[in-house]
Formats: sequence, C-alpha cells, structure tokens
Amino acid sequence: MKGKIALVTGAGSGIGRSIAIAFSEHGAYVIVADIAQEGADETVSIIKDRGGRAEFRPCDVSKADDVKTLIDSIVKDHGRLDYACNNAGIHNPCNEFLPDADESIWDSIIAVNLKGVFLCMKYETKVMLERGCGVIVNIASMSGLLGEPGSYAYVASKHGIMGLTKTAAYEFADKGIRINAVCPAAVDTPGMAKAPPEFRKKYTDSNPMKRMARPEEIAGAVMWLCSDIAGFVTGTGLVIDGGVSTI
Repeated sequence: MKGKIALVTGAGSGIGRSIAIAFSEHGAYVIVADIAQEGADETVSIIKDRGGRAEFRPCDVSKADDVKTLIDSIVKDHGRLDYACNNAGIHNPCNEFLPDADESIWDSIIAVNLKGVFLCMKYETKVMLERGCGVIVNIASMSGLLGEPGSYAYVASKHGIMGLTKTAAYEFADKGIRINAVCPAAVDTPGMAKAPPEFRKKYTDSNPMKRMARPEEIAGAVMWLCSDIAGFVTGTGLVIDGGVSTI
C-alpha cells in the first residue's frame, strides 16, 4: 500500500484507530477523520510515533457538506483516494422496548450509521471512478445479519449498510471499484470496556471462543479486503464472530 491514500472515518478510537494504524503499517498515508479531534489527534500521534504518515481531518459523516468537503480536500491535497473504510458509527443502549422506543435515538443512529455510510460512498465512488480503481470497506456488524433484541435502530442501520454494500458492489464491479463490509461480533474496544460487567459477560459467555474480538483482528480483515489478494472479492459481508453464527 506504499504511496496510496487511505481514509478511515471514526478513526479517533476503537476499531477505527486500529484500522488507521494497520493502513499505516502497510505503507499507506492515512486520513484520520472523526468528529472528535482529541481522539483523532492521538491516533495521528500513534501512527507518527511508529514511523507512519497521517493527518486529522474533521468530519460529521451525517452531514453531506462535511463529507463532500472531506473528500474534496483529500483529492485537492493528495490527488487520489485509494482506500476508504467507513467505520464511523454509534450504538444505543440494548434495552429498548419497541412500543416505548425513542424516536430521537432512531433518528440519530440512522443518520450516523446508515446515512453516513451512504454519503461517504456517494463521494468516495465519484473520486474512485475518475481513476478507475479503489476499494471501500464498510464496517457493519453481526447485527447487520442477525437480530439484536432491544436495539432496533442499530440493527436496522447495520442491515441497511449491508444492503448499500451489496447494491453498490454490483453497480461498480466492472468499474475497477470493489466494495465490501465486515460483520464483527462484539469487539473489546475502550467503549465496550466502560460497559457494565454483566453486559460484557453476556457477550463473552455467549461466544464459542469465550472472548470478544480484538480491534486489530477487525483491522486485519479490512487489510485483506483492501489488498490485491482479495481482488475477486466484492459485495460480501465478511463475518468475524468467533463462531457465534455457527449455531
């Protein structure tokens, strides 16, 4: 990936940070995009401390003007966009009872998780079309393939990401652009570490491996999907779940 430009949204922490670091370790110049500058600056510092190259660019993926400005600025300054990982997302508490569901939670999660991926792909594919090549990886979830009781908005958003991924992958398959998604089970991120012990225990106990995924394991899958080794892979949702879906 030397000489290539990689964009990662939501790269200020957790899975996004690990993906940004992995791109850098494979030689790419990384655009660290996030709504929170403090975390993003820390990601950039980690990359630079390890000898990589990266820069922070602010972006609220739920706003079209923000996304367009981000992509336009990358092209203006770097002349290309080779890889894009649309990772930015939020989660609601998993305890909603549908008749009592909060409409504002639905709106905010759909805006970031689903509309955000739509907007990012809209502008990323435009740039990639001009060069006739590029790879996009969307971060979905096992909740994009299965249900998750009490988490209606999140599940709907991740199912939507899978639909966007498959539809766009078909449309761009003969245009040099590959589009895939990854579908992790629970990941042991800093955000997950703040969850109540019983919440974490539920996910570890229910996993055949008796643990959650590590962020770097998700990053490794993204690197494979972006690599030339996966050159015939498009439109797939790569399951990374420790065996949850086997039963």
